[in-house]
Amino acid sequence: MLAERTKKAAKFAKASRTPPRKGPASADKPVTIGATATVPVAGIRVPSTITPRMVKMTVNGRQYSLYVEPNWTLRDVLRQQMGFTSVKDFCNGYGACGSCTVIMDSRPALSCMLLAADCEGAVIETAEGIADAKHPLVEAYIMNWTAQCGYCTPGFLVTAKALLDRNPIPTVEDIKEALAGNLCRCGTYPAHIEAIQDAAKVLKGEK
Repeated sequence: MLAERTKKAAKFAKASRTPPRKGPASADKPVTIGATATVPVAGIRVPSTITPRMVKMTVNGRQYSLYVEPNWTLRDVLRQQMGFTSVKDFCNGYGACGSCTVIMDSRPALSCMLLAADCEGAVIETAEGIADAKHPLVEAYIMNWTAQCGYCTPGFLVTAKALLDRNPIPTVEDIKEALAGNLCRCGTYPAHIEAIQDAAKVLKGEK
């Protein structure tokens, strides 16, 4: 019995190693290994790859030209492609925390909700640019202890800068409304109000 089984196994192994026959059919028609061939639908063109797009934008006063994939967010391009790591990711791209806020074309914008491919010609400012410009907000944020863990601070700083750009004399209610979309797990909200008021006084020449 064992000898018969061994003989059958050897015969099967030999058959499995036998190369397929070559004939007119196999020579004329390509064969896809490991996949089921499908008949193309007439009139429908499906791209095989996604083509990157060249985008030009100005970030912190410097012009950049780079290729981006159609599904890349502005947040990921700023962080991973351009090195502006002040742009954070607190809510995993749901647009709910404000930590990825940048100033784009003079308005605060959630970079996780923007596709980089749609930002052609945009003028963008991040916390790095605000710090390089030595804006009074930076010193005011330090002196008022606005940061504890510091993760959300750049988003607050950028939002505050956008507020002062359009409203140099904001009231407490103006500040609260502007910062309503920025979340802080450490609860530093009162300190941001004082810091913005101090920076506003410096910009007016009162301090």
